[in-house]
Formats: sequence, C-alpha cells, structure tokens
Amino acid sequence: MRNILSSFSLACLSALAANTAAGAPQADPPMTDNPFFTESPLPFHLPPFDRIRDSDYVPAFERGMSDQLKEVDAITANPGKPTFDNTIVALERSGRLLNRVNVVFSNLKEANTDDEIERIDGLMAPRLSAHNDAIYLNAALFARVKAVYNQRSTLGLDPESLRLVERYYRDFVRAGALLAESDKTRLKALNAELASLESACSQNILNEKNASSVVVRDRAELAGLSDAEIAGLEAQAKAENKPGAYVIALENTTGQPPLASLGNRALRQRIMEASLSRGSHGGAFDNQATIERIAKVRAEQAALLGYESHAAYRVEDQMAQTVGEVDKLLAQLVSPAVAKARREAADMQAVIDQEHGAFKLAAWDWDYYSEKVRKARYAFDEAQLKPYFELNSVLENGVFFAAHRLYGLTFKERHDLPVYVPDVRVFEVYDADGQPLALLLEDFYARPSKQGGAWMNEYVSQSGLFGDKPVVANHHNIPKPPTGEPTLLTYDEVVTLFHEFGHGLHGMFSHVEYPTFAGTSVPRDFVEYPSQVNEMWAAWPEVVKHYARHYKTGEPMPEALLAKMLSTRKFNEGFETTEYLKATLLDQAWHTLKPDQIPTNVAAFEEATFRRYGADFAPVPPRYRSTYFAHVFYIGYSAGYYAYIWSDVLVADSIEWFQKNGGLTRANGDHFRATVLSHGDSVEPKVLFREFSGGDPEIGPLLRHRGLDEPGN
Repeated sequence: MRNILSSFSLACLSALAANTAAGAPQADPPMTDNPFFTESPLPFHLPPFDRIRDSDYVPAFERGMSDQLKEVDAITANPGKPTFDNTIVALERSGRLLNRVNVVFSNLKEANTDDEIERIDGLMAPRLSAHNDAIYLNAALFARVKAVYNQRSTLGLDPESLRLVERYYRDFVRAGALLAESDKTRLKALNAELASLESACSQNILNEKNASSVVVRDRAELAGLSDAEIAGLEAQAKAENKPGAYVIALENTTGQPPLASLGNRALRQRIMEASLSRGSHGGAFDNQATIERIAKVRAEQAALLGYESHAAYRVEDQMAQTVGEVDKLLAQLVSPAVAKARREAADMQAVIDQEHGAFKLAAWDWDYYSEKVRKARYAFDEAQLKPYFELNSVLENGVFFAAHRLYGLTFKERHDLPVYVPDVRVFEVYDADGQPLALLLEDFYARPSKQGGAWMNEYVSQSGLFGDKPVVANHHNIPKPPTGEPTLLTYDEVVTLFHEFGHGLHGMFSHVEYPTFAGTSVPRDFVEYPSQVNEMWAAWPEVVKHYARHYKTGEPMPEALLAKMLSTRKFNEGFETTEYLKATLLDQAWHTLKPDQIPTNVAAFEEATFRRYGADFAPVPPRYRSTYFAHVFYIGYSAGYYAYIWSDVLVADSIEWFQKNGGLTRANGDHFRATVLSHGDSVEPKVLFREFSGGDPEIGPLLRHRGLDEPGN
C-alpha cells in the first residue's frame, strides 16, 4: 500500500457516501469501458492516454477506494493470527486500482490540467484524505500490524521485509493510530481540511501564474532579446488572443529568464514586481489566507500527534532527523553565501556607476548586470552558448550519452505509444545486457495547463512483488519556439535536463521487492542526491564536447568558449545559494510555528525571517515567495526544502569521489548504481552513502564546490 505523494493521498467510500448525503456534488456514473478498471495492456503498463477521459476519474476513484476497503476488511476479518504475509504483504498488495487512477490523475493535474480536473481535485481531495484515515486509523488493522511488528525479530525475515514491517508500524503511528478516539476524530477533520486547502493553493498558483503574464506593446522595449525570442513572445500573445502585443509568461520561480537580456530597466522592474506580487495583491487568486491556514492546520496536526512543530514531525522521518540538525546546516551556509552575494553586488554596482546609471542595484537588475560582469571578467557572454545547446543534441548526445558511458544504457524512441499531448516523447530504455529496462517520457515545453518548474514522477513503479518495470516521466517548462525554429537552451536548462534525468535513473534502476520502497520513495533530503550527482555530467568536458554543437553547422563549441564556460561555474554562486537559502528559511520559519503563532501579514513575516537569519539583502529575493511556494504548500516538501542543500553536501563529496576514481567510467557508474540507485528506500540512506563513498559526508567539499570558502567569507 504505497504512500502516494501528491496534492492528496487516499479516500474512503464511507466518507464519499456521507458527503453525497450531505449534498456534495454527485459523481459521474461508472463507465463500463473505464480504462482504469483493468491493468493497461500497453508495454510496461503505460497508461492508455488516448482512452482516458476526465469522466473516467471519479468512477475509478470510487471503485478503487471500495476495492481497497474490501481488501482491508478481508485482512482484519482473517481468523488466523497476524503474519507477515496475511497482514503486511496483503496491505502492500491492496489498492492497485486506486493507485492506477491516482498516479495518472495526480501527474496530469500538474502536467496537463483543465477546468474539469481542477473541479475533480477539489471534490476528491477531502474524500481521499478520509480514505487514508479509514485505513491508518483502523484500530483492528493496526492491532494486526502491531502484532507482526512486536514479533518481527523472530520471523526470520530478510532485511527488506523486516524494514517493510517497521515502515508500516511507523507510518500507522505517525498517522495517529495511537491517539484516543476523540483525537482521531479531530485529526480526520484537520486532514480533510488540509487536503482541500492544498488543492486550492495549487489552483491559485497555476491560475495566478497564467494571469500575471507581462504584456508589452512596443517592440523597442524588448531590446536585448533575440529575434527568435521576440517571435516566441509574439506567438504567446497570439495564443492569449492579444494580437499586436508581446507576452512574457512567468515561470513559477521569482527570477525570470528575460531579465538577463532586457536593456529596458523599467520593463525589468515591471517583470520582477509582477513575479514577486503573485498571490499577494488581492484578487481571485490571492493565496495569503490559504497558506496561513495551511500552516495553522499543519501546526495543529503536529501538536495533536505530540510534536513541537510540523517541522519536527516531518524531519523526524528524514536523514536530518531533527530541526536542530537542519538549522545547524543552514547556519553554516547563510553567512558565507550572503557575504559572497554582497561582493557580487558590489561588482555590479561598479558597472552601474561606470555607466553613470545613477541608481542602486535592485533585484530586477541582478541578472542583467551579472551578465555584464561575466562578460567583462571572462570575455564571455551567456548568449554565446545557446546556439550550441540545441535540445535534441543535449538530450541524445549529452544526457543519454553520459548514461550510456556510465551504465551501458541505450534508448529507442517509440512513436507507436499514446501520449497526453503531442509534444511528449517516449523512449524505451534498454539495460547494458540489451534487455528492456523502462519507459521514459519526456515532456519539455511550457503551456498554460502545466505547473511551473521541472519535476520527475512515475506512472508505474518498479516492483518484484508485482513484476512491474518502471514508467518514469521528466517534465520541464522550456519555452516552445515558433514552428520550424530549433529549441535552444540556456545552460541552466541544460543542467535541469541532467538533473531530472538523474531522478529518472533513480526510478529506472530501482530493484526492490516491495513498491513502498521503489525508486524515489526515499526521504526528501536524500531524493535530490542522485539527481544532483547527475548534474555534474552537464559540465564534464568529455560530455560537453559531445553535445555542445552549433545547431546550424554541427561544429563543436570552440575550445576557448568551452574553457570560459567551465571557468565560470562558481560565478554568481553567492546569488544562487542565497536565493535558495532564503526560500529554505521561509519554509523552516512557517513550519516551526505553533498554532497560535501563525502570522496574518505574510510580507512582514518574510522580512522578519530574513532579518533574523542575517539574510535580509534585498537585491537577492527568495527563489520563491510564500504565496507561490508550490514545493512546500502542496507538492510535499513542507519543512523539507532544505533537502536540496542537504543533498548537495552529499553531492559535493560524491563529485570529488568520481574525480578521484576516473570520472565517466562504467566501473564508477555500476558502483553508484549498485550502492545507491538500485535500493530505493529498502536500506537506510546513510548506509547507502557510506557504501558508495566509503565514509560520512563533510561540508568542506560543498563550500569549495560553490566557492563559499573564498577569502572574505
């Protein structure tokens, strides 16, 4: 019974009946040809996207919940004494139909939503939460789980099976199984409310992103952008029925790509202010009250379960284990990061002064003037790179090339399988022995129906128990060029391709028995580790030379330009680290509050947080402000956004390991696969890291990797 990480979890039929009786919207009648009712006959059980209709979801959810509750009833009604097979494995086998519909619905809600999907999400979220409670707060079921747990050391179980017993017991306890009945009732109400709030938060963020596009009427204001980029903005305007204009659609991060090129300072300011104000300026999609209530409900849940805060509850289940350990890491990084950012700002202010700008560096100036500093210092302009970063070449000659060298993988594009939008590409992945390993879906382009950012998910998780091979998907938000034009990437987008593919490898290489442990089902502060390790190959000279070829001529990137690019890898690292840390501090600040401490002024709370940690440096805004911080208010990273920097400590150690051991070799790849990528969560992450690297991580390599150990920090 794998936990599903989405904007909701599971729900129960009894709650559905109660809600319907109380006047909730009626579900659509079951469809006899519902594609979710049977396992997909497609290769790797790829969902039959061409057959799935919005009207299929509610009937499939209802039958899936009903089926799972019957399976749970069969477990509790079993007259035999509780055993590993008749209780733990039986739970692990339950809910197959519900899982099928949930993974498709949750994934498409993020990747290709519509009004009906948003309506269904709002309808189902509290019901699915109630279903989750109906299982985890079932006293008879917990009694059987506890009985197996109490005798676990005498059952002769293999290590993975023993860990599964311990995982189920822990999950039941953390879900409230030990609470008194009155407290369980209160917890159920909070869980249902939180599910609805998170659904509303998600919809607000997407709708506000789409509504906040910046409209430009005068082409002259776009000076600094290429003709192809301007054509893309013109196409976006036509798509939004604004002919004669140019539309700059916002990404979900605070920073926006055009800011690095636009010479018009007033337009830069307008873009940045539109980005920063999302969800906090009133109107239909204002998110302030929603996130305040989310924080309060989470704090109340934690208090009910006996925890100091939501952060304490969440971190207990991670590698860090305590809030103190997280704070210790952040304290070691904030000061050197901000100090480096201030030095970077001084360099940019010097350029502004030399140009007689007569203004102080602001957040909307950073990207533009950092490029000027980069160009002056390294005789290097970021725009010089894009002709060498054509999407297909980066994917096939970079991402796939590195995977072949490290792991022996090969890739064959499939044009015969259904997808949910035409732009999605499907690849069959073959292992080094030539045997099929997985399906990989690549969804590259931004669209209004898609959430911002980049992410990986699984449509089918690997499992020895069910004989399933993985179907994984990588999602990006790359602006789609006009028809006939190549897709040219920024270097950040190149790195993101490698990053998300690293998550994909974690899913594809999973080799566990139980789906609970499969692939990326690991602690949040470990899940980013394999993906960030894979980023290193984006800048590995042998790999860069293979994929960085001019899209017109096919000529490789000149050695001098490659050398300049590689020499700038620590450039602007003060900004990059500080903007990330400021978002992390917001996450920690919101989720260490008690129920009676929730603020009512979001902007004031944010500023107070930055001052308290010494991060109140206005030219570097947080990567996400609270009102559009999707990671922590509905995606599942609450009190866990620190995971990226925690993982980066492991990554920096690992990069040095690869460098010392010969780099891009099959031996190194096979070692990383065998010790880390194949185990999912079937082994403690700390143990996996020691098996790979031979020791425990230290922060020194991270400081060196980011240039934060330089004099003056």
